[in-house]
Amino acid sequence: MQTELLSYAQKINFPSQAENIHLVEKLVDEVCDELNVQEENYGNILIALTEAVNNAIHHGNKLDATKKTYVSCTTEEHKIIFKVKDEGPGFNFYSLPDPTSPENIENPNGRGIFLMKNLADEINFDDDGRVVELTFHIL
Repeated sequence: MQTELLSYAQKINFPSQAENIHLVEKLVDEVCDELNVQEENYGNILIALTEAVNNAIHHGNKLDATKKTYVSCTTEEHKIIFKVKDEGPGFNFYSLPDPTSPENIENPNGRGIFLMKNLADEINFDDDGRVVELTFHIL
C-alpha cells in the first residue's frame, strides 16, 4: 500500500556566489530526511538540484552577489517539486545543443540541463528560462 508524502514546504534564497551551493545540499539533506526519501532517489535529487542551482548562479546571475538565487520545495501527492529561480536575463531552453552529439562531446560545459532531464521525472522552464521546476516522483 502506498502512502502519500507529508505536506511539506520550504524556501531559501541566497546571494549568487558559488560557495553558497552548500545551502542547497543542506536543503536536500533536510527534505530527504524529513520525507524519508530512499537512497537511490536522494542521489538523483541532489545532482539535479545542484545542477539547476549552479546554472542559476553561474549562467543566470553571472556570479553577481547582488542578485539572489531562490529555491523552494513543496510536496504534492507522491511528488517532491523543487523550483529554482534566478534574476538573470533568461535563456531559450528550446535551442540548447545536445551534449552527446560528436561536436559537443568534449565541451567542458553544457551537460547540466541534460543531467536534470535524465535525473528528474519532470522538468519545466518558466519565465523565459529564469525558473526551472524539477519534479521527482517518490512512492
